[in-house]
Amino acid sequence: MYPYLRLGTEFLRYRKAPPLAITDTHATTLRILPGDIDPWRELNNGRTLTLYDLGRLPFAKRTGVLDLLKRQGWGLTVAGSAMRYRKRLTLFTRIELRTRLIGLDARFLYIEQSMWLPDGTCANAGVIRGAVIANRKMVPMAELREAVGPVDIPALPVWAEALFAAESDRPWPPETGAPIAS
Repeated sequence: MYPYLRLGTEFLRYRKAPPLAITDTHATTLRILPGDIDPWRELNNGRTLTLYDLGRLPFAKRTGVLDLLKRQGWGLTVAGSAMRYRKRLTLFTRIELRTRLIGLDARFLYIEQSMWLPDGTCANAGVIRGAVIANRKMVPMAELREAVGPVDIPALPVWAEALFAAESDRPWPPETGAPIAS
């Protein structure tokens, strides 16, 4: 189930926080709750992606991007992700979730997110490739840049370009082989 209550709590928590520049990092503290864990008593890998929403959406609000999207009649969608999991996160572990924009290309925006333990260890990190959409079509990033105004958005790091170029080379749809006989 989607954590609407937790998302609402995050928006309430940061409603009076100072605005962020589009190049700043948003950080919030969360706990791993019973609904977040899997049968192995650790944070479920799919739930990690859902919890990342609790960082991305307040980040978009604090940077003014959410208001811009509303004004333009645009939406956001996840178009891909790449994850690294390095440390187990177990029940009631407190983490700091960090979110930052790392760059744009002609079609997508790229947001890096990570979960950090109190001792400074990074437990997991991911890059979300997002698209701005309108009328079921992608909005070119040039239109987003124009709507945002004169902001110096960093160039996409070379490693992120290479990562998602490799992803773009992967066959689509996937080669599934022969169907299993029933």
